[in-house]
Amino acid sequence: MPIDGAVYDDLLFPGIRMSSIPRKQIISGGPGSGKSTLINGLQEQGYFCSQEVSRRMIIQETAIGSSCLPWLDISCFFAKVLKEMIDAWDCVPKNYISFFDRGIPDIIAYLKVAGIAVPEDYYAALALHPYHNQVLILPPWEDIYVPDNERWQSFEEAILINQAIRETYTECGFTLVDVPKLSPTERIRFVLDFIK
Repeated sequence: MPIDGAVYDDLLFPGIRMSSIPRKQIISGGPGSGKSTLINGLQEQGYFCSQEVSRRMIIQETAIGSSCLPWLDISCFFAKVLKEMIDAWDCVPKNYISFFDRGIPDIIAYLKVAGIAVPEDYYAALALHPYHNQVLILPPWEDIYVPDNERWQSFEEAILINQAIRETYTECGFTLVDVPKLSPTERIRFVLDFIK
């Protein structure tokens, strides 16, 4: 859940406020590539960050015994994820740099991988909720890949998903910026150097 924007003011974070156009920066990549670690590190630096919606949704739906899960009903699942992503986009404080653990094109990519026709409202939602045109993307990295209850894919499947994500972002008109395989601290430095 995104942090309440009210805590972000000029006195608390004077170096983070942007002078004109707000920057909604996506960090993407296949499962288990280090996105959450990077997002958490950026949040600790004082940046507004939106955690991965899909992971939170899997936990919530599993807890209530719902069948609205990606391995049971992927269309239902991503319809809910889309709504939550829009809410996360709307929650960002104006004129602040913000980081998103995945964006709307990610769920379009997941639907494509599953062989599901992507509803037009996903593309319409993307048009109405634009992100920065350069997307930071993390490569598959077997050394750090750990499956868990919310990350059920094999590493081989993670590679295929990463490729679909790359293709989808490119098709949607984004430019990909590859984040190298570095330590979490070095990745944070890479991202901060990039946005400056």
